[in-house]
Amino acid sequence: MAQVPALWGPFTSLHDVMEHGPLVIERAEGVRVYDGEGREYIDAHGGLWLVNVGYGRQSIVDAMFRQAETLTWFPSFGGFANPPALKLAEKLRSLFEEDGMATVFFSGSGSEANETALKLVRQYWRIRKPSKFKLIGRRQAYHGVTLGALSVAGIPGNREAFEPLLTQVRHIPAPDHMHCPFHADGAPCTAACADELERTILFEGPDTVAAFIMEPVQGAGGVIIPPPDYMARVRAICDRYEVLLISDEVICGFGRLGAWSGARFYGVKPDLMTFAKGLTSGYFPLGATMVRAEMAEAFLEQAMAGPEFRHGNTYSGHPVGAAAALANIEILEKEHVLEHVQRLDDPFRAALRSVRERHHDLVVDADSVGLLGRVELAGTSGGPTGASRAAGAAAAMRADGVIARPAGAVITLSPPLIIGEADLFHVVDVMDRALGALAR
Repeated sequence: MAQVPALWGPFTSLHDVMEHGPLVIERAEGVRVYDGEGREYIDAHGGLWLVNVGYGRQSIVDAMFRQAETLTWFPSFGGFANPPALKLAEKLRSLFEEDGMATVFFSGSGSEANETALKLVRQYWRIRKPSKFKLIGRRQAYHGVTLGALSVAGIPGNREAFEPLLTQVRHIPAPDHMHCPFHADGAPCTAACADELERTILFEGPDTVAAFIMEPVQGAGGVIIPPPDYMARVRAICDRYEVLLISDEVICGFGRLGAWSGARFYGVKPDLMTFAKGLTSGYFPLGATMVRAEMAEAFLEQAMAGPEFRHGNTYSGHPVGAAAALANIEILEKEHVLEHVQRLDDPFRAALRSVRERHHDLVVDADSVGLLGRVELAGTSGGPTGASRAAGAAAAMRADGVIARPAGAVITLSPPLIIGEADLFHVVDVMDRALGALAR
């Protein structure tokens, strides 16, 4: 019997690791990472959609070190707090006041942030209108790996091994113009995917539906970019039937689209927002769930002794994580990183679309918003699938010094937000070469 490796990595094939070993990354700087043999790669995926300010930021490391010297950790349960967590909470409230957010609950990851949001929703409606308990998510969505987050997510391969999941969860189609079930290829968008939310609410009964959760742009599902008015249409439907709107900002938040949040990019105020990833740029695990004042007030109105919300994470409000987040946000603000993303938005999209033009038999779609890009590959009848081609292209890119991530048939790109134009175009050139070799 083969000996299993000591390290069991997330979403990792143990067979592949046992056969080939892991690719060990030893150091990183800026937008580049280096493996154990000294090979250099441009990280065109920002680690995992998140190293927004780039690697090797000494100011973040120093902030974490200074905080660890004073207080490494102390629990936030039962009314305790620490200075960096309090300061970060105020900073987030000021940053997202424009989105309607009033208070924040800290956790340790995006999965935990979304789990917290779902539990807040359930308890809120238990206070206000107990008949509302059903949740609606979208197909191809990713919201994390905890049981609740997995239940509202919609990537079948992630769900199947853990079923049965939470009951009373429904799913509607993603706003995926490449695979829309409501109109033929090339036909004008009818916004029927948004209207499906209303049809589902009406079918289930508006008095039973508690919340709809969505990523402004669906990341792990293949960077699914919605029509410009999709999110506003969804907000209007939720308002019509008293359904809470949760905006999962784990990928889109903190500048990925060129705005502080994806909801703000699309001009919408949600009822709850969840953050992680870009909150610290990966320098420390930290999640956050923010809610509107009206939701928090409902909890305060409960006539009860003890905690109004019996939920918590051991490392909620971790002082070192909060210090990392504050230093990360300071970089985003002082270096005008969001404005940099806005400047690269059009050139990045144009470069990706030129790849489609050069490889029109292979590439069926290429698009981006901010610094979140997608290149979808076609399969062949009786031959390689789009997914196998995307995996092959990503492997060829890595061999050529660029790390990208395949998601099904889509090569996804989310480089650090500080990437320069020359490096960004180099990433696209490397992809171009990989696709050319694949086509041959």
